[in-house]
Amino acid sequence: MRGRNGGSGAAGERRAALGRWLKENRLSVRSARRRSARPIGPRTSERFALRLPRTRRVQRLLVQGLVAACVLVLAPATWMRVEAGERVGTTAEAPAREVAVVFGAGLWKGRPTPYLAHRLDAAAELYRTGKVKVVLVTGDNSRVEYDEPDAMRTYLTGRGVPDERIVSDYAGFDSWDSCVRAKKIFGVDRAVLVSQGFHIHRAVTLCRSAGIDAYGVGVDEPRDATWYYGGARELAASGKAALDALLRPDPRFLGPEERGVTEALATGAR
Repeated sequence: MRGRNGGSGAAGERRAALGRWLKENRLSVRSARRRSARPIGPRTSERFALRLPRTRRVQRLLVQGLVAACVLVLAPATWMRVEAGERVGTTAEAPAREVAVVFGAGLWKGRPTPYLAHRLDAAAELYRTGKVKVVLVTGDNSRVEYDEPDAMRTYLTGRGVPDERIVSDYAGFDSWDSCVRAKKIFGVDRAVLVSQGFHIHRAVTLCRSAGIDAYGVGVDEPRDATWYYGGARELAASGKAALDALLRPDPRFLGPEERGVTEALATGAR
C-alpha cells in the first residue's frame, strides 16, 4: 500500500508540476502575442497627422502670411491684365497698324511648335486682310543650331507673306527684350502684337512700357496640358515683367539701329 501510495503520490506531483508548467507557458505565450500585436511607437495616423498650431494668434498669422503670398504672386498678373484693358482682341477686331510683332514660342526639329505656328497663322491673316503691311518676327538665335526668326520667316512665306515684308529680330530673348528692340532698334511706334491669350496681356503691357502703342491679338488654344502650363508659367513671369516695366533695363543685346522695318514699308509703298 505504501509503495502504491508513494507511486500515486509521485505521479500526482508530476501531474501537478506539468499542469503548472502548461499554465505558466500558456500565460507567457498569450503575453507575447499581446506584446507583438501592440504598435511600436505612435500610430501611423498620429505620426503623419498635420499638427496645426494650437494658439489662435499663430493660426491667424499663418493665414495672413498665406494670403499675403497669394497677393504677391497674383498682383503682377492682375495689374498687367488691367493695364492691357481693352487693347486685346481677335484678328478681326485688331486695328490697322503698319507692323505686326510675332513673339517666338520655340522650335521642334527646326520647325515652329504648334503654338508658334498658330501665332504665325494669325499674323499671316492680318497681312492678307490688309491690317498690317510688315511682320516683325522676334525670337532666339543665341545658338547656331537654334534659329527661331528664320524658321518663322520660312513658315510665313509658306503662308503667302512675301519675304520682303518680313523682318527678323534675332535677339528677342524674352518679351521685354523684344519690345525694347522693336522700339529702339527697328523704330516701331505702333504695332499689333500676336501671341497666345495667356501671354498677350503681358506682351501689351511691356511694349507699352517700352514706348509702343500696342494692341494685342490673343490666339485661342484648346485647354490642354500645354495651355495650363503656359498659364502657370505666366504667374512666375509676371513678377519679372513687372520689374522690367518699372526699372526698364536695357535688353541683353541692344546693338545698332536697323532699317529693316523702314525699308520693308518703303517696298510696300512702291
